[in-house]
Amino acid sequence: MDVRQGEALNGARMSWNIWPSTRLDATRIVVPLGCLYTPLKATENLQLLEYNPVICRGRDCGAVLNPCCFVDFHSKSWTCPFCVQRNAFPQHYAEHITEVNLPAELLPMCSTIEYIIPQTVCTPPVFLLMLDIAVIEEELDQAKDSLQQSLAMMPQNALVGFITFGAMVYVHELASTTLPKAYAFRGTKEYSAQQVAYQLGFGKNQVQGAGTQAAGRFLMPVSECEFALNSLLDDLTRDAWPLGGHDRRPFRCTGSALSVAVGLIESTYPQSSARVVVVVGGACNMGPGAVVGEELKETIRSHLDLQRDNDNAKYTKKALKYYTTLASRAVSAGFAVDFFACSLDQVGLYEMKVVADKTGGYMVMSDSFSMSVFKDSFRKMFDCDEQGYLNLGFNGKLEVFTSREVKCCGAVGGLSSLGKRSPAVAEQEIGEGGTCQWVIGSMDRNTTIAFYFDVASQQASTAGDKHAFMQFQTSYLHASGRKRLRVTTLSHRFADPNTDIALGFDQEAAAVIMARYAVFKCENEDPHDVLRWIDRMLIRLASRFADFRKDEPSSFNLRSEFSIFPQFMYHLRRSNFLQTFGTSPDETAYYRTIILRENTMNSLVMIQPALLQYTFEAGPPQPVLLDTCSLKPDVILLMDDFFHVVIWRGEKIQAWYDQGYHEKEDYANFKVLLQAPAADAKQILADRFPAPKFVQTNAGGSQARFVTSKVNPSNSGMGDGQSDGSTVLTDDVSLRVFMEHLIRLAVQFEGATAARGHRAERHAEQSPPVREAAAILTRRTDARAAPR
Repeated sequence: MDVRQGEALNGARMSWNIWPSTRLDATRIVVPLGCLYTPLKATENLQLLEYNPVICRGRDCGAVLNPCCFVDFHSKSWTCPFCVQRNAFPQHYAEHITEVNLPAELLPMCSTIEYIIPQTVCTPPVFLLMLDIAVIEEELDQAKDSLQQSLAMMPQNALVGFITFGAMVYVHELASTTLPKAYAFRGTKEYSAQQVAYQLGFGKNQVQGAGTQAAGRFLMPVSECEFALNSLLDDLTRDAWPLGGHDRRPFRCTGSALSVAVGLIESTYPQSSARVVVVVGGACNMGPGAVVGEELKETIRSHLDLQRDNDNAKYTKKALKYYTTLASRAVSAGFAVDFFACSLDQVGLYEMKVVADKTGGYMVMSDSFSMSVFKDSFRKMFDCDEQGYLNLGFNGKLEVFTSREVKCCGAVGGLSSLGKRSPAVAEQEIGEGGTCQWVIGSMDRNTTIAFYFDVASQQASTAGDKHAFMQFQTSYLHASGRKRLRVTTLSHRFADPNTDIALGFDQEAAAVIMARYAVFKCENEDPHDVLRWIDRMLIRLASRFADFRKDEPSSFNLRSEFSIFPQFMYHLRRSNFLQTFGTSPDETAYYRTIILRENTMNSLVMIQPALLQYTFEAGPPQPVLLDTCSLKPDVILLMDDFFHVVIWRGEKIQAWYDQGYHEKEDYANFKVLLQAPAADAKQILADRFPAPKFVQTNAGGSQARFVTSKVNPSNSGMGDGQSDGSTVLTDDVSLRVFMEHLIRLAVQFEGATAARGHRAERHAEQSPPVREAAAILTRRTDARAAPR
C-alpha cells in the first residue's frame, strides 16, 4: 500500500515501513523509528460502532479486537497479537461469527474504527473567554467584535463564561440582565480552585452538584446569555486603572487572570469538554507570571538576553515555573488553554508556551486584532461539521500498545504524560516518555502526534515473515456530548537477510520526525548543538545508504529512496525552528508550537515552502525549485510557507502592472495572469488554521524578504551560483555547497565505521570525521549571525 493511501486509511505515516529486526540494526538506520499519527483525521470509510469494544483480558494488556488478530472459528476465540493471550468471543459475537460473516472490527479495511461508547453523556462544550482590556481603544473594539461574532457561531447549548483583566481580574456574572455584576480579584497573586470557588460564592456548597448549579451564573448556555454578553461587550471600555504616564506600560495581570480561569474550570467542569481562550494584547507586567517591568525603558527579553542572562531576563525563570504549574493544573483537570496574542511587541508567549503545549491548546500570533490572521483564526475555531458539531475533540486520552518486539520511547506534540507504565514502554525517553498513555486537552482534524519507537529484540527471529504490531487507542469527548474511542491498528514487517530495508524509507515522514525531534531538543539544548547533531545524523545516513568508492566524492550516488531527504534537512537547518537570529523568543515559541502539532504535509510546507510559477506560456501553475534561479523578471510566484502566503511579481510583471496594462481590454490575458495566483492564495487562506499572513510584493520590494529568505541562494553574489534569476546577497551556504561538503565527508566516514562494526555505530557521532562535518556544514550557515 502506498504511504499516502495508508495515511488516508489510518491517519498514520511511518519513517520506516520495513523495520530492523534487532536493536543493533535499529542503530544502523540512523533515522529514528517513528510514526506520525493524526487521531481525529477524517479517514476513508470510517466505521462508527455504537457499542463497547471487545478488549483483551491479558495481564498488562488492554488491546482492542482488530484485523491483525488470529481468529479460531471452531473454538470461537481470538488471539491478541500484542500479548498472545487467547480470548473467548462474547456470546453475541460467537453466535454469528463465521469466516464469511465477520464483525466490522475484523475486516481488513477497518484497521481504524471508532466506537461511540453507550450510556455515556457528557456536558456540552465549555468556552471560558478571557479578554485583555489594557489595550488601546481601537484594538479593544476589534477584539470585542471578534468575540461577538464567535457567540453567533457557537452551538446554542455550549456554555460560555467571560473574564476581563487589566490591573485587576474581573469574573463577569452573565445571569444578571438588569445590572451588570462582576467579581474582582487582585492581580498580584495566584488563586487556587478553592479560593476562586469561595470568592465567587459557591465554595461553601457541600452538596454534590450544588457548586456547579451555583456556578451557572458565570458559565451559561449561549442561548440564555447571548444578549447579556453582547450588551456587556458593547459597554466594555478600556481598563480605568491609572496608567502612570507615557513612560510606563499599562498594568496587565495575565498570569493572575489565567490562574482564576483555571480555578473556575477546575471547580465547575473538570474532565469535561472545556477550554480557556485567552485574548491578550500585551506583556504581563505585574503579579505572578510577569515577563517585563512596568517602565517602558526596560525592554522585554531577547534571545541574546536569555543566553547571556542579562538583567531584563530576570523574570523568565520565575515566569516559566509559574506557567508550568498552571499547565499541570489544567492537564489534571483535562482541558485546553488557547492563546490569541496580538501586539507589535512581545507578549510573553515564550513563557506561556508550556501551557498551550501541555494542554493541546491553540496558539495564534499577529500584529493587531484588526488583521485577518487573528480574525479568521478566531472564527475558524468555531467551525462545525455537516451535522452541526464543532470540529473538535475534548479531554482526549491516547494509549499505545505494541507487540513484544517493539517499545515506545515517547511522543512529541501537544500532549502530557500520564505516567502509566507497561511492557510497551522503552528505557530510552524521547519527548514525553516513560509512559504508554498521554492526555490531550483538545484535538482537531489536523492534530498530529509523533511517536518514537525502539526495537527490543537482541537477535533476529528465525521465523519468516515476522511482523511488528502497534495499536493507538484515543478516547475523547465529542462535541455531540458522547464519549468516543478511536482505535487504529498497524502492522509492519521486520527485515530479513534478503530484504532491503531502504525500500521502506518514507523520506517525507522521516523529515518531519527528525524536525520534531530537533525542535524538542532545542528546548533543553543549545540550537547550535542541535544543528551539529542533525549534521552528524545526515552524514551517517548518507554513508550508510549511498553507493560510492571510499575517498572518491565523484563516485557518490544517493539512492532514490533518500534523494530529497538531505534537501529537507538543509531547509530545516535554515528555518526559524532552529535558527534564532532575527527572531524574538515569542516568534520562536510560536513557530515551534505549530510544527509540533501539524500533520505531515503542513509540516513539510513549513520546512521547505512550496513555490508555484505563473507565466504567459504555461497553462496551470507549475511547481518550481525553491531557488534564486526561479526569481525571474517575467513570472509571478506564489510561495506558501504555512505562516505566510506570498505573491511575488518579477520586474517586468510589476512594471506592466504599474503602467495599468491589466485594465486595458487588449491585455485581458495579463489580467487573467494576475488573478490566477490571487485565487489560489484565497483558497489556501480559507482552508488553513491558523490563518496565514497574506503578502503581495515584487522584486526589490521591502516585503520580498519573505521570499528571498527562504529560497536556496544558488546565486548569492559570491561566485558560487548560477547566473539566471535574481541575486540574493546572503552569507548562507547554498544547497550545492552543502551537498558537496556532505558528500566529501560521507565518503571519508564510511571506511571508519565499516571496519569497527557495532562499537563504531555506537560512537559514530563522536568520530573525528563526523565532528569535522558538523563544523563545516554549520560554519557558513551561522555566518549570518556574525557582525559584518
